[in-house]
Amino acid sequence: MDSRTSSESKQPPPLQQGRGRQDSVMALPGREGQELTCGSGAGKAIGVFTSGGDSQGMNSAVRAVVRMGFYLGCKVYYIREGYQGMVDGGDHIQEATWASSSGIMQLGGTVIGSARCADFRSRDGRLKAAENLVKCNITNLVVIGGDGSLTGANLFRIEWSSLLDELLKAERITPEHHRQCSHLNIVGMVGSIDNDFCGTDMTIGTDSALHRIIEAVDAIATTASSHQRAFVLEVMGRHCGYLGLVAALATEADWVFIPEWPPEGGWEDTLCNKLSAERALGQRLNIILVAEGAIDREGKSITADMVKNLITERLKYDTRITVLGHVQRGGKPTAFDRILGARMGAEAVLALMDATPDTPACVVSLDGNQTVRVPLMECVERTKAVQNAMDAKNFEEAVRLRGKSFQNNLATYRKLSKLRPPKGTCDSTGKHCVSGKKLAVMNIGAPACGANAAVRSFVRLALTQGYEVLGIHDSFDGLLYGDDDQKQRRVKSLSWTDVQSWTGRGGSLLGTKKIVASKYGMDKIAAKLKEYDISGLLIVGGFEAYHSALQMAEARDKFDAYCIPIVVIPCTISNNVPGTDFSLGADTALNEIADICDRIKQSATGTKRRLFVVETMGGYCGYLATMSGMAGGADAAYIYEEKFNITDLRNDVNHLKDKIINAGVQRGLVLRNENANANYSTDFVYNLFSEEGKGTFTCRKNVLGHMQQGGVPTPFDRNYGTKMASKALDYIIGKIEENTKEDGTMLSNSPDSAVLLGMTKRHLTFTPVQELRAETNFEQRLPKNQWWLKLRPLLRILAKHREVAYVTEGVACGVDEVEDEDNA
Repeated sequence: MDSRTSSESKQPPPLQQGRGRQDSVMALPGREGQELTCGSGAGKAIGVFTSGGDSQGMNSAVRAVVRMGFYLGCKVYYIREGYQGMVDGGDHIQEATWASSSGIMQLGGTVIGSARCADFRSRDGRLKAAENLVKCNITNLVVIGGDGSLTGANLFRIEWSSLLDELLKAERITPEHHRQCSHLNIVGMVGSIDNDFCGTDMTIGTDSALHRIIEAVDAIATTASSHQRAFVLEVMGRHCGYLGLVAALATEADWVFIPEWPPEGGWEDTLCNKLSAERALGQRLNIILVAEGAIDREGKSITADMVKNLITERLKYDTRITVLGHVQRGGKPTAFDRILGARMGAEAVLALMDATPDTPACVVSLDGNQTVRVPLMECVERTKAVQNAMDAKNFEEAVRLRGKSFQNNLATYRKLSKLRPPKGTCDSTGKHCVSGKKLAVMNIGAPACGANAAVRSFVRLALTQGYEVLGIHDSFDGLLYGDDDQKQRRVKSLSWTDVQSWTGRGGSLLGTKKIVASKYGMDKIAAKLKEYDISGLLIVGGFEAYHSALQMAEARDKFDAYCIPIVVIPCTISNNVPGTDFSLGADTALNEIADICDRIKQSATGTKRRLFVVETMGGYCGYLATMSGMAGGADAAYIYEEKFNITDLRNDVNHLKDKIINAGVQRGLVLRNENANANYSTDFVYNLFSEEGKGTFTCRKNVLGHMQQGGVPTPFDRNYGTKMASKALDYIIGKIEENTKEDGTMLSNSPDSAVLLGMTKRHLTFTPVQELRAETNFEQRLPKNQWWLKLRPLLRILAKHREVAYVTEGVACGVDEVEDEDNA
């Protein structure tokens, strides 16, 4: 995948399993050998503020800064109303308390306010800001905002010494203040729904904004189809087309206009011809997305009104405009943005603790699934370079500067949005393809959102390259017994239009079973693969999908039919498949759980002091319980992987009582994975907290069940499934071409021809399934190493537990390292 040195070599020692509650020392290893301990920040003061446009997830970041700061013994101050509050001082700079950061992470916007500030742009304004910070001994700032806010903070840091000299000379600060506050450290987090900042895969708020857009498009599609209308939707993105592009991928939009890639000359004719052809094929609606900064190749603006008028005048379609506007910025944050804000906020505080007077300002960013620290000004310069390229009409360069992920999003959309496969590759039924080879796709395991997006992507992209795709319905049942019912064949060629509108649908439209290959007989499956002349196989599914692929790979010495390229895309809400940090469907499930927990907690409004005990799915894997606990601000999450006993439960009861009595907390949330412990069941935990909490709080119990598997796929799962299938197809075709002999026969039996495609830290990797056997606990159906366990201490730190060890996860890297990755 990537020839650069793996980030694993930079990682701190692994966190010991279990909570380590008997250990009173709370080690927090810092960067480059520096060890941070609980209270090691005593005497330091941190200021946190939000600036520029608001975005969902900012409150989660603010909460994490406050609570990680408290954990380290720092004083933390809210700087209200952004730079304006810093300049005005007084009540705008307010010391944070634990209670003031409670109950805010599920709220949209920013509870500490944000404002544009002309005063800070002048040196006199920055002089006032420095004076106000020095009065509170604040020499560490966490800035949450866009590139303008971060650039202003860096200028402030550079001028800091001269500002203090000027204040001392004017006797506005004392010599003692001048000495104690001699340098200023800055760490930034990017809060922007546009995802327009180079140096990070995702900015805080982008995922939530995508949810708003997809919700709107899904809703509009039903009324558009009823009346055979075309809808033109304007989305935000004055300088960056990320929202429009990814929304177009996730909604199967017919056309998208973005500033980085204007349409070719004569686009009006091309658009009208495409829409007309789609209607001739029976399509009842058309969706066109227009980023607010869309332009043509000459740099002239393309507006929603222009597009609407074009369609109305030329095609006479009933066409409507919807401008989503600030709806995209509003609403509560998604689970992804809450967790992202929490991880980034904690890492920002640790970066400040590591900083020296010579440390340049950095931005805490996301690279794949790894938090990284990137030099702030490198990111700012790269972001400016994108705009400069667009101003110079060098659009290829602008797309390149956006990074590999943006490039692949664009390339994938352009392929999938075609009306039909390129002429000559295959016929309208999906048969008689130019390659003469057949691929197959099937689902194995429990249904999960995102599977249909992966199948659609695989089918359409395979057809564009001249490969016929057989859809195997109902897993191995369909493969073995698919010919029994001639009225409804369960193994059949899939055409371009067969998978129309699959991206946004939940469940498994191919049908699926939770039965591994060996249960049917490896000889029978091999015979059917040979009968259907299948040259490559994509399996989308959960642990059973991975296990079945492993069984096929291990049976190759007996059956040649398995000597074909086999790729598994993990797709399960449990996220329990080895070889990947994320599985398709898990993000949708997390959002369902977070939404339900929000409503459960809201139900207690007006009822004092209530605890909710919530059971999640996941088998023996505690991913859902842990991450939904992070997203929901849970007090505890009990899982199988981290052993606990009655003493731990009792301590958690006492800890919750202490928070309610002394910290003013009114509601508590405890999550339990369904198989966390055979004896300490959900009923047991509920009864224990109910009994021991008498007089302090009351309890309620909720078992969420299959609600977690339902719903429509999130933008993340739609986009992730689409791009993973694209990569899987390229890999399969590459292996077919590599192993096809001159006589046309193909034998692909090397270990790297039966693989699992997954994201591991900062890379998308194809890992041979036979290598993953050693990393798998087959009894509990778990990977032996799970990345998210390192976040367990952060969950407890943010819930005011102080008896845990936390290992910082961020690594230092340059902007080029982030932008060169394609992390789907």
